[in-house]
Amino acid sequence: MTLRVGVCGGLMSEVGLAEVQGWATELAAVHKRIAPRFARAEPRERALAYLRGLLGGVERKNGWQLAEHAGEATPDGMQRLLSTARWDPDAVRDDLRGYVTERLGDPAAVLIVDDSGIIKKGTTSAGVQRQYTGTSGKVDNCQIGVFLAYASPAGSALVDRELYLPKSWTADPQRCQAAKVPAGVRFRTKPQLARVMLQRALDAGVPAGWVTADEAYGDNPGLRGWLEQQAQPYVLAVGCARRWQPTDRPARVAVRTLAAEIPEQRWLRISAGEGAKGHRFYAWARVPLATPGRDGFGRWLLVRRSLGDGELAYYVCWGLAETSLAGLVRVAGARWSIECDFQQAKQEVGLDHYEVRRWPGWYRHVTLAMLAHAFLAVVRACSHPGGRLL
Repeated sequence: MTLRVGVCGGLMSEVGLAEVQGWATELAAVHKRIAPRFARAEPRERALAYLRGLLGGVERKNGWQLAEHAGEATPDGMQRLLSTARWDPDAVRDDLRGYVTERLGDPAAVLIVDDSGIIKKGTTSAGVQRQYTGTSGKVDNCQIGVFLAYASPAGSALVDRELYLPKSWTADPQRCQAAKVPAGVRFRTKPQLARVMLQRALDAGVPAGWVTADEAYGDNPGLRGWLEQQAQPYVLAVGCARRWQPTDRPARVAVRTLAAEIPEQRWLRISAGEGAKGHRFYAWARVPLATPGRDGFGRWLLVRRSLGDGELAYYVCWGLAETSLAGLVRVAGARWSIECDFQQAKQEVGLDHYEVRRWPGWYRHVTLAMLAHAFLAVVRACSHPGGRLL
């Protein structure tokens, strides 16, 4: 038996009977954790079959092929699991988050926000419209999910999700009703969805020292201000034209101007962490920024410079005043983990293979796919020296 857990530099190999038995025991424990969320035995057992199919050698993780993998003649049962069966995907999401923090948790972990597009045809899938997605790098007909990942020294996994519902949807009640979007759902920006997920993580006591995200979130003052109110340190990418006030000036200055003024001797070559091809080295420097409000905290502009073409990237950081440059670099580099999570979740457990169109089906499939991906993250962590399954 082969279990592939190898995207983005992880393990990919054939292993022996003892390892396979360990995986089976771990998967049984994962299913036991979520079993109380299912009132009836039939969907409870089918959820386990669904997870096995997501983790198995099924080419496309859709209803027909998952049913065939489970030995069922038709996809009806799998479709019921995603549509009419009685279970709450948000409760399973909470179990998933608890599983990840229990097995991979670390106080120095980083919570990472990002969104991912899922290309779809037609106009009836909940939230679908022509919109920009980094998945294809262009405007496409797609759904967009906003995700929260948890990255620790032990590993990384997706722990929360929200489907972005554009204004073209929230302004059309009949369209929402047809897609079974709950009546109370209103338009929220992607940073607002990020805040909802971060609030859930903080309320649940998830052990994490930092939050990071790209400039779509870092450029949002509401999200930054909220994080500071929670005393939650962050390293958030920002656009080159954003203006901030350095500690030695009375007015705000564009970050690209501040970066151009950094003396060459202040740039340090530091690894942003290991990637698929080894350590990712860049030149880094930081500029202190004015920090009104909370004593003991500092704010900085962190600048990353490519060692090849000199391309610059900018981050606004807020955290304890004694935070080192290397500490900020570690957090900025952690954002790469969610890119690996997306790649693995799509390629290995079919995060984007679903054929459901309605709101409940999206949340149910995506949550189970995230749980399967978290299982792989734990297996991968336990493949390292000192790691062990249950």
